[in-house]
Amino acid sequence: MQHEITQRGPLLDAKGQVKEPGWARSLIMDYDRNKIKASKVRLKEWDYYAVLNDKFGIAFTIADNGYMGFISVTLFDFIAKNEVTKTLMTPFPMGKFNMPAGSDSGDVKYKQKGFTLYFENNLKTRILTVDIENFSDGRSLKGTFTLQKDPEHESMVIATPFQKPGHFYYNQKINNMRASGKIIFNGKIFDFEKRPSFGVLDWGRGVWTYQNTWYWGSASGELNGELFGFNIGYGFGDTSAATENMLFYKGKAHKLENVSFNIPDDSYMKPWTFTSSDKRFEMIFQPVLDRHSNANVLLIQSDQHQVFGYFSGKAVLDDGEELKLDRFFGFAEKVYNRW
Repeated sequence: MQHEITQRGPLLDAKGQVKEPGWARSLIMDYDRNKIKASKVRLKEWDYYAVLNDKFGIAFTIADNGYMGFISVTLFDFIAKNEVTKTLMTPFPMGKFNMPAGSDSGDVKYKQKGFTLYFENNLKTRILTVDIENFSDGRSLKGTFTLQKDPEHESMVIATPFQKPGHFYYNQKINNMRASGKIIFNGKIFDFEKRPSFGVLDWGRGVWTYQNTWYWGSASGELNGELFGFNIGYGFGDTSAATENMLFYKGKAHKLENVSFNIPDDSYMKPWTFTSSDKRFEMIFQPVLDRHSNANVLLIQSDQHQVFGYFSGKAVLDDGEELKLDRFFGFAEKVYNRW
């Protein structure tokens, strides 16, 4: 039985434990880093945005991982089937990034000489700005995006403990933000206004265990003339109180049970399948691009396969209405961390 959180209150109790494990439709549990009892070195706070269509996309990350700051930008070309990534790491930010305690307001900015990444949130729109002098081989990258979300539209929120005292993950995924903007890289303009483009926000705050593997999938777009999207995943802690699997249609959230990722053993680029315990999410996924990285330095490792492609199959809403998907663009990933 999955528990829905419906009343606003503090995320953590006096011992630094999740007070009410479960899921919600908005960010109604109040996060306060001062109530964390575990070492602040273990605290992870990040904002990740991906702005996508089926031709090209861009992803931005600003993360304060306690002992390490992580700032990254990736430009995707799904037609050419390649990607370019620029990543910076800084030692021991330990709260200096001033990551907001909520997702509804508060700006996030990283700036140094030749590198600016700025997430501006003015309650009505999110404006993402990037300006990097040397993004790749001396070539610059710059652009600005505007993301629009109907304030009445529901999102995926989950509060999950780990099976270790003081460890937890508090997460919101906001799908179906209509995106407009342009990126200029190496003399080429990637115009996100010429075709429907959508943004997703992965807003995460928590104290993580040292070693873990997570699975995450997401897609946003239009289906039958209406906004449709989904968030699926597991590996983010003890999900016995609730999973993070959810459909979004016409601005409303529809809760799923467990979803399994069935990834071919010999290649991430072969078709995947997805199946749910309630039979409400049954998909075949045809990969187009695997963004693979494996950073492995001493005691720290992050082995990531973020795979973009097309979902085809069925998704069933809470009232039993069945939606058919045919080559609906999105991504799915498997990430192993020692951090």
